[in-house]
Amino acid sequence: MNNSNTNRDLLITGLKRLAITVILMFTAPVVIWQAFKNQQHPLYWPVLIVGIILAIAAVAMGFKGIKTVVDAIFGKKNS
Repeated sequence: MNNSNTNRDLLITGLKRLAITVILMFTAPVVIWQAFKNQQHPLYWPVLIVGIILAIAAVAMGFKGIKTVVDAIFGKKNS
């Protein structure tokens, strides 16, 4: 019998989100750097916009992943 209060499925979901965050944390700066390195290229603005979107997604996914892990460990708040 398992006496743990940890929701394992929710914990795994949170850890997957944090793994995606790590991937985005590395790809977003590389894409932005490539955009700034090639400012004369016609695709400068689209690549820069994609890089900024990836950076915003990394921050959002990080918060969401941490919240999911905390909810899995301590239980969801019922409000």
